[in-house]
Amino acid sequence: MGGYERDFLKSGWERLEGFVSDQSKGMPPPPLQKPAGEGERVIPLPEVRHGEFAKMTLDGAMASRRSVRQFTGEPLELAELGWLLWATQGVWKTFREGTVAMRTVPSAGARHPFETYLVVTAVEGLDGGLYRYLPFDHSLVLEGPHPGEAAVTAACHGQQFCGDSAVCFFWSVIPYRTEWRYGPVSPKIIALDAGHLCQNLYLAVEEIGAGTCAIGAYDQSASDAVIGADGTDEFVIYIAPVGKV
Repeated sequence: MGGYERDFLKSGWERLEGFVSDQSKGMPPPPLQKPAGEGERVIPLPEVRHGEFAKMTLDGAMASRRSVRQFTGEPLELAELGWLLWATQGVWKTFREGTVAMRTVPSAGARHPFETYLVVTAVEGLDGGLYRYLPFDHSLVLEGPHPGEAAVTAACHGQQFCGDSAVCFFWSVIPYRTEWRYGPVSPKIIALDAGHLCQNLYLAVEEIGAGTCAIGAYDQSASDAVIGADGTDEFVIYIAPVGKV
């Protein structure tokens, strides 16, 4: 067999020999959070009360975890959505004047290159629409109107359950956050980090009686259009619809 990009799966660390990163050049790191735009509506999320959703043990969540493609249509509570967002990108410590953040998921060099967009259809206390999570503030910013069930389904190559979800997570990546330090090995590092992110969602939904299904088969240009990404400096890397089961 041949013709596949198998080298992408290998370490590739030797490519850093002689490489001078922007970090080494003394260039400032890129921001770890896109700010809310001027005039955009920011909605604070309920404070995460640890243990509030502790309905099962970790081994129980791992044992019951499944990819779910059918939802009841019941809305999520706002506190439940806040829990899922904290579990996947929550910040628990910052240092170096906010240029480094420790979060609930690991990321190489603590670069955390992702932004979390949400197509909200059924969340109590939120109007339907496109939102983005502000992890440093534990808040949501309203990015625009709901793109429509048909647009979400089309972005996921016709997988209807994505459009039927209570909320659909669209994770984008801003590659330069990782490239600033790791240059040519960044693509693999980013892909690994994305896996950590979605696995936390799989476990967290178990605590609230919900389910999800990681979506790797998506239409890149259609998905980027849903969240308004330019497709070059920011683009969708992973999708996960969430709903009650």
